[in-house]
Amino acid sequence: MGRKEGPWLAWILLLLALVLIVLSEAGTLNPLENILSYVVAPLERGVSTVVSYLNVFTRSTRDAQALQQRVDELQKANDALVQENFRLREYQAENEELRRQLDFRRENPTYGQVGADVVARGCEVFPCGDVVGQDTNPYLRYVIISVGSRDGVAVGMPVVTGGAAMVGRIARTSPTLSYVQLLNDPASRVAAMLQESRITGILEATEEGQLVMTNILPDEEVNEGETVISSSIGALLPRGLILGQVEQVSYQASELFQRAVVRPAVDFRRIEAVLVITEFPQPNLEEIEGP
Repeated sequence: MGRKEGPWLAWILLLLALVLIVLSEAGTLNPLENILSYVVAPLERGVSTVVSYLNVFTRSTRDAQALQQRVDELQKANDALVQENFRLREYQAENEELRRQLDFRRENPTYGQVGADVVARGCEVFPCGDVVGQDTNPYLRYVIISVGSRDGVAVGMPVVTGGAAMVGRIARTSPTLSYVQLLNDPASRVAAMLQESRITGILEATEEGQLVMTNILPDEEVNEGETVISSSIGALLPRGLILGQVEQVSYQASELFQRAVVRPAVDFRRIEAVLVITEFPQPNLEEIEGP
């Protein structure tokens, strides 16, 4: 029964549509269309407004997601640039130190030299404190460097950094490592000389790590600001290694010698790379010894 009614229903709907079209063209349905427009127009505007808001929200969401993605990309790029900047600064610092070492090598072609890195530190600035056990290391202020007896390093050899600035001397060696006794160790003694006036003395350190040049005769004039260099007296060190600069001079009538407080040429807390002078021209003092 339903199958027979199907075609008739279609024809009836088609006929009704044609009638509505004819009436609309003739203007008969205008009052009805006006009434419908008053009813439908607000609904249409509401739907249009909702659709517009949805479009704006969707577009804003997409824009926010794209902006967040761009921010993330820029943050990653900034992090990479910061890390690269750190690496470049480190390379620059290493390059400057290597350039100073190279200049020192060129200026002293007769010296035997071995480069090394600092691998450990002692008490460069303040004493380590009381000894509570058996300590085989007698030095308060020292560094350990990455070369040893296998590299030709021996006790007593001078150690420099930053060009010709003296750090200290080799105090003990192993096959691959060495202790460097720093200039500000209380047990350190170095023959010194003022570069301008050529006044000689002994550079030593106090318990607090302050450098002092002693054994300066009372009648000798020491000026503040003079550069203190190593002396070749005793043939233990090459002459001309920079030790520091005179900051203050003191003398009391009850003392035999003047004392000069010396500011060190290097910051012992920031030593990273050094040169060990393994060989330098020196006289053979045994030649003048009698039988």
